[in-house]
Amino acid sequence: MVERETMEFDVVVVGAGPAGLSCAIRLAQQAQQQEKELMICVVEKGSEVGAHILSGAVFETKALDELLPNWKEKGAPISTQVTQDDTYLFKDKDSAINIPHLAVPKTFKNRGNYIVSMGNVCRWLAEQAEQLGVEIFPGFSAHSLIVEDDEVKGIITGDMGVDKDGQPKDSYMPGMELRAKYTVFAEGCRGHLGKQLISQFALDKNATPQHYGIGFKEIWQIDPAKHKEGTVVHGTGWPLDNNTHGGAFMYHAENNQVVVGLIIDLNYSNTYLSPFDEFQRMKHHPVFAKVLEGGERISYGARAIAKGGLNSLPKMHFAGGLLVGCDAGTLNFAKIKGNHTAMKSGMLAADCILEALNTEQPQADLENFADKFKSSWLYDELYQSRNFGPVLHKFGRILGGAYNTLDQNIFSGALPFTFKDEQPDHSVLKPASECEQISYPKPDGKLSFDKLSSVFLSNTNHEESQPCHLQLADTSIPITVNFAKFAEPAQRYCPAGVYEINENEQGEKLFVINAQNCVHCKTCDIKDPSQNITWVTPEGAGGPNYPNM
Repeated sequence: MVERETMEFDVVVVGAGPAGLSCAIRLAQQAQQQEKELMICVVEKGSEVGAHILSGAVFETKALDELLPNWKEKGAPISTQVTQDDTYLFKDKDSAINIPHLAVPKTFKNRGNYIVSMGNVCRWLAEQAEQLGVEIFPGFSAHSLIVEDDEVKGIITGDMGVDKDGQPKDSYMPGMELRAKYTVFAEGCRGHLGKQLISQFALDKNATPQHYGIGFKEIWQIDPAKHKEGTVVHGTGWPLDNNTHGGAFMYHAENNQVVVGLIIDLNYSNTYLSPFDEFQRMKHHPVFAKVLEGGERISYGARAIAKGGLNSLPKMHFAGGLLVGCDAGTLNFAKIKGNHTAMKSGMLAADCILEALNTEQPQADLENFADKFKSSWLYDELYQSRNFGPVLHKFGRILGGAYNTLDQNIFSGALPFTFKDEQPDHSVLKPASECEQISYPKPDGKLSFDKLSSVFLSNTNHEESQPCHLQLADTSIPITVNFAKFAEPAQRYCPAGVYEINENEQGEKLFVINAQNCVHCKTCDIKDPSQNITWVTPEGAGGPNYPNM
């Protein structure tokens, strides 16, 4: 039995993203107002706050205005206001239709919002939290739950200095028990402890399956003559076919930089589709190429996003804690925005916890969170956009888009219908024998690039001698099932070249996991057709180190 150091807190928050930091700040603010001493700890697996944050991001300040009304005076890194919105339907590789504003859902209109680096916003939020007395521990992964008598009592951080066979090295340091009266899980999309909690406490029994997309993002330094600070571009269509949903974006940020990316829904059916290569191909469309040509790509990243919305939300409270932000799935896909909604969910969690701590006999299960959520603008916003994704999946890009424009622009999401998507994303992948192979052009090194050079730009690194954090329930399935039936899609859906099929000297197929390349996107945990891969946290501080994402 490993002896672990134990630290006691009032509240432990797992994840220093917008939800977790907003929760910690709100708790500290209210405790200060009430002259109440609270011990609040935030655990962050990245090497620093912001290292693992990847978001578009066009930022709506609604929640921040509530949390820190004087954010401008406090020097928040939020300055590039949106001045122009363009929305395109990409017909093919050469042409596009600029859709009139009247025909675009109002949720896509961004005047008054800001183009930001959410990583830098989170770094700033962490500073505000620490000034209020919050303790933040970067470089420590939340490895496992402490559950006693069906109540969450905290978390255990990951052991450091363990070799690939699980044996202690000279540098071995056991993880700590961080115990708390309440624990808030804000790990981001498909958090591995959030996934355990949802299963263990059956939090999703009344919800439809969660749905996901994979989002790619690159930052480019471009010719100043081509830069239009504050311009936001969205588009749908090519290079994705009619059965594959998603959308492209390009945001003109400050300092002659643009952010360019593609989101692809993970309910695609063609096993030969490579999301990474679709993104690289997308950049050759004239809408993007004319801006990027002659520029320099300076950063790359990829991350899954939870896009099921209200229909897929699990119960967010359980004995001993709360599930908030993208760990629960609060992103508003109709807006393609999840930062303001994540922040609000964290703030609601803080209000709920403080009320409980102020009662003489606090309840373990924070049931009043459901009422606070239901009476908030967060619920109203998610309710109004509840049909956005299911309608696109049911009726397709054109008819679904027309319905959403009508529903959002005329009825503000109040049409008396609720469409639901009951099929999990991993279950829709077709066998290779039923799919058409896709031939992707070779990268030209100017607009399009390969996976390994892209991963290099993400500054991804892991301690090489450690247990593999991509765990297979059955090591035979990748070859006997996934390769035999689906031509092993992990080779293609992974945006970082983690998974390969090789051959040994006898000509036998081997499934290889290059865990060192992993950018922590979680796509494998979501899309594997056999649900055989489980992503768990590697040693603390491992993974990407995004500077300005």
